[in-house]
Amino acid sequence: MRPRAFVAAIAALLVAGSFEAASQTAFYQVEPSELPGAPGSLIRAEPLAGAPPGAAAYRILYRSRGLANEPIAVSGVAVVPERPASSEGRNVVAWAHGTTGIMPRCAPSLRPNVLALIPGLAEMLARGYVVTATDYPGLGTAGPHPYMIGVSEAGAVLDSVRAARALPDSRAGARFAVWGHSQGGHAALFTGQLARAYAPELSLAGIATAAPATLLAALFEDDLSTFKGKVFTAMALWSWSQVFKAPLAKLVAPGEIGALRRTAENCDETFLDLIDVVVDEFPLRHRFLIADPTRTEPWRWIIARNTPGGAPAGAAVFIAQGTADNEVPPAVTDRYADRLCRRGTPVRYVKLPGITHNAAARASAQEAVAWLEQRFAGARAPSDCANR
Repeated sequence: MRPRAFVAAIAALLVAGSFEAASQTAFYQVEPSELPGAPGSLIRAEPLAGAPPGAAAYRILYRSRGLANEPIAVSGVAVVPERPASSEGRNVVAWAHGTTGIMPRCAPSLRPNVLALIPGLAEMLARGYVVTATDYPGLGTAGPHPYMIGVSEAGAVLDSVRAARALPDSRAGARFAVWGHSQGGHAALFTGQLARAYAPELSLAGIATAAPATLLAALFEDDLSTFKGKVFTAMALWSWSQVFKAPLAKLVAPGEIGALRRTAENCDETFLDLIDVVVDEFPLRHRFLIADPTRTEPWRWIIARNTPGGAPAGAAVFIAQGTADNEVPPAVTDRYADRLCRRGTPVRYVKLPGITHNAAARASAQEAVAWLEQRFAGARAPSDCANR
């Protein structure tokens, strides 16, 4: 069966309950006059429906900095518990989401169930934490999204914490932690590396990750053998070609650039998105690269610069890794954990038997939040490094 016929057959089976992300509204549109201001200051906020009992949720638009240090707007959400705050203010956990796409319409905050996409949200609110969830630059707001660019992700995460502190009645304090999955694990690790320099007024308690994207060169090599891996590769190459003006002609066969662009411009969130990806990715199933991006400039430089571990971690690290993960292979995460251990970083490393990539954050959320609670309490961070 040809791919479009296959897709049509699958689409016919979709139930009426399927949904797409909401259309972008005026909330995300920013006038140049609205951009000046301190990073993390709020441009606007609006109530968001569907908050868990005992909490209030907001869609937020806040100021941050772009790759050229220019002022930009970033969107996201924040959830504030109603329980009383301590005299030092509420602790904050910044959630960093996994890959949803590189186009503005792929922002998690556009989805009607965005709060359900934050693993461990109920547990965090029960502990009195304010929870933020950035979209990252170029998702929700004007693109392109700098996909897997550490400084961009980290700035958006840190400024989401600042923005939460600016919300009326949030009572958010200066202590925060970051919790992320996949691309969000990459964002969390870069947040740790950059937090002290970028946001010295904040105090980082811990970094929790699930199936984090770490050693990018190794992941590029492994990903080319899988369907989702080709999709992530397409997103990275297309994003970097737009953000850094890196020439695709050095890497991609001339007849495949259109297919790569179409694949990259899909979102990666719903079953309907998957149907679009299946159609657009089909031409990439044979070899579409004519050079190795890990050995070809400027792609090699981009990959090296955006591989975490080039600076101290900034705090103790929790890593959860599924043993059945085909997108972030356990062996790659093992190597990264070893690097952290050699640098003296306390690492709690949890293996999740039989858990796949997409399930890793849900499967580890309860343990990750419990680990974060101990970091906020000031307890000594446990480490599995001696056993590695």
